[in-house]
Amino acid sequence: MKKNKIKKLPLVSVILNCHNGKKYINESIRSVLNQSYENWELIIFDNNSNDNTKSEISKFRDKRIRYFRTNKLYNLYHARNLAIKKSKGKLISFIDADDWWLNNKLELQVKLFLNSKKVEVVYSNLFIFNEIKNKYKIFSRKKLYKGKITQPLINDFKMPILTTILKKDIFKSNQFDKRFNIIGDFDFFVRLSLKKNIISIQEPLAFYRIHSSNLTSKRLDLTIKELEIWLKEKFKNKNYKFFNLKSVCKLIQKLKIKDNLIKGNKFQAFKELFKKPYFISKFKFIFLIFIPKSYIKFLWRKGWEV
Repeated sequence: MKKNKIKKLPLVSVILNCHNGKKYINESIRSVLNQSYENWELIIFDNNSNDNTKSEISKFRDKRIRYFRTNKLYNLYHARNLAIKKSKGKLISFIDADDWWLNNKLELQVKLFLNSKKVEVVYSNLFIFNEIKNKYKIFSRKKLYKGKITQPLINDFKMPILTTILKKDIFKSNQFDKRFNIIGDFDFFVRLSLKKNIISIQEPLAFYRIHSSNLTSKRLDLTIKELEIWLKEKFKNKNYKFFNLKSVCKLIQKLKIKDNLIKGNKFQAFKELFKKPYFISKFKFIFLIFIPKSYIKFLWRKGWEV
């Protein structure tokens, strides 16, 4: 692509937040470098890594890569806000250090912004790569949500931040909740969906990696805690009084059952099964109460889903 033509296209700021990302970050950076759309900058926001992440990043000499490092560890979504403040682009996109994009990701999405001034937020399907099983599958075979999608997102959140791209102007009045480490994208895009029409691309444009580090029980504990905070606040928020939040209650309960099973607290898991709300899908866990803890941990290491 000719330089003059590239300059006329909107600059996309790609936000890569990482903490101890040395193991995978090379592949993530290369997937940005290999984009068919060339007018981008890569903001690498190193959140106080201590694993020589910087030495891995220094292997890349592209001037479009901008590196920043913090002297203390921030919550992930606080770090995302700080990284966005460093950006210069009209459009913002996200990639994490253990994931990667297909080569045409930015090109297909930016075209939608160029074709209509009304487009503000775009996301796509993706592939889930299970590193433990060395297999991948498509994220959603069902049609992705678009338009006014608040209730669908609450019911079954299927808007991976890895695939999103949005106008930077949005962040003037909307930011990620800096308290969160896990559910910040869920919270942010649900809030955004109250005000914005969101467009989806059914085609998978990225790979999300499941590996041992993102399957820790500590992460499960934190997810439960953050969802409980979110739910408590939304029940009091008048903007959500016409939305059904029962699906979040159900998710929290299933996560609690799963967490107790992984930790070997079978009696507590059994008690959670018979707490309100009652719904059929949670009873799929009942047979796990009667199998060895070692097998439950084996399932967890293999990427067991709720």
